[in-house]
Amino acid sequence: MAGSAIAPLMAGAITLAWTHSVEKIAWEEDWRSGPAGLELVEARVRGSGAGMEPPPEAKFAHGVWSWKPGLPPQAQVIMRRSGATADWRICVSDQCRPMEAYVPAEADPIVMKVCDKP
Repeated sequence: MAGSAIAPLMAGAITLAWTHSVEKIAWEEDWRSGPAGLELVEARVRGSGAGMEPPPEAKFAHGVWSWKPGLPPQAQVIMRRSGATADWRICVSDQCRPMEAYVPAEADPIVMKVCDKP
């Protein structure tokens, strides 16, 4: 894809985090690499509205809705950067950094996928 970038994270599990552009509410997704691809383990949101309502099976605890999405493993996850919101955040072992710590700020789209080990 034109403008996309590759940045190896060398992590088996990450949290992808962002702030919703309209509601200004934090959203997080825990992803791990598996033999079938990228697996979405859990999603969390700290509120609702503007298309971000938690599903009926979500549990509310400590101010956060959390649930296990029924998404099958993905070959890739494509993230867009509008420039109108704060950048995506990648968290590995509870250490969070903005996406631009891994790829240039102008890189768009960002494609997350499992890469073969060298």
